[in-house]
Amino acid sequence: MGLGRQGNGGSADGAARRVVRVLPFLLVFLGLVFDLLTPPSFTGSPFFTAAPLVAAPLFSLGATALTGMASSAAVVGLHFYNGTGWRAEALTELVTVLTVSGLALLINQVVRRSGERLASARVIAEAAQRAVLPTPAERIGGLHVAALYEAAQADAFIGGDLYAVQDTPYGVRLAVGDVRGKGLGAVEAVAVVLGAFREAAETEPTLEGLARRLERALAREGARREGLDAEEGFTTCVLGEIPAGGGLLRLVNRGHPEPLLLYADGGVAVLAPAEPALPLGLGELAGGGAVPTGEWPFPPGSTLLLFTDGVTEARDRDGVFYDPAVRLRGRVFPGPDGLLSALSSDVRRHTGGGTIDDMALLAVGRPGEGQPERRRTVPVVRRGDKPPGDRV
Repeated sequence: MGLGRQGNGGSADGAARRVVRVLPFLLVFLGLVFDLLTPPSFTGSPFFTAAPLVAAPLFSLGATALTGMASSAAVVGLHFYNGTGWRAEALTELVTVLTVSGLALLINQVVRRSGERLASARVIAEAAQRAVLPTPAERIGGLHVAALYEAAQADAFIGGDLYAVQDTPYGVRLAVGDVRGKGLGAVEAVAVVLGAFREAAETEPTLEGLARRLERALAREGARREGLDAEEGFTTCVLGEIPAGGGLLRLVNRGHPEPLLLYADGGVAVLAPAEPALPLGLGELAGGGAVPTGEWPFPPGSTLLLFTDGVTEARDRDGVFYDPAVRLRGRVFPGPDGLLSALSSDVRRHTGGGTIDDMALLAVGRPGEGQPERRRTVPVVRRGDKPPGDRV
């Protein structure tokens, strides 16, 4: 049903765009018809003045000028047809249409320049995103990897969410996190956390040591800030490690939404830590003690899914939060990229098309026996009416 509505919405949007594209010329035509079919005391001048204004933000400079010329010609032609070309009203209407057409040309140039600046800003933002959050390779350490970042705000490309995957001497290590705050300060903190992760992941033998390195990096960053961020800056984060061979999964969770493990038969396990821990940057409040590392089996054909709170805090019209464990249970996906695509679409359907927070998604799959390379065009498959139970 959701896909059907989306298809109808896409057709409706296309029809609306086609109508808008011909609207200026339609207004000129309606003005002609109105003027010809009504008494001389009525005039189609409002239609003729509206046409170039509608064309200004939609068409090129030449097309906007052509619309103004068509409107002016229609005014002149109608008054000569009606034998009123000598009246003052005819000159007034013509001057009005010419003045509005000139304003339409000015509006067209302002809109065009604003669009060029916006396009330039988007290119810069995309380049910044690729630099700070590069797309990971599809295969890392023998594992299938996919990542997706979706900004809640239109035309925004990067915020405070982060992900990273790296092949290290200790296995494949990964991180998904959410920096407190928004704007450039959050982007700067993301760069700090990712820089520290990429360096420390190669040298720290344990995830606990890796977490401490990230915490020290955030402390240095906080010392350079002013105001509340210097005292209250923090980052929720999950750090993961999959040793060579891929049969074991280790996680350290620092106040972040719990990852999920999706099994090949559609079962879902919530990877909750044995002990809750404070986010990075707040470790001193808990006495600075080490946070224990959780371990789980990572069988062939299963996929580790990590996400930020843009997923778990997404709400529908009734205020019900999105529950990824419930929504994904009993479903089988062709690979990590198919999983993330389906999850993103499902969150949008749940919220009615928008979210209140950015979403960073990371999926790491362990190939099953005889599993082919990643398939990109296979649709999501639903299993039977009775989904398998939870794994423990």
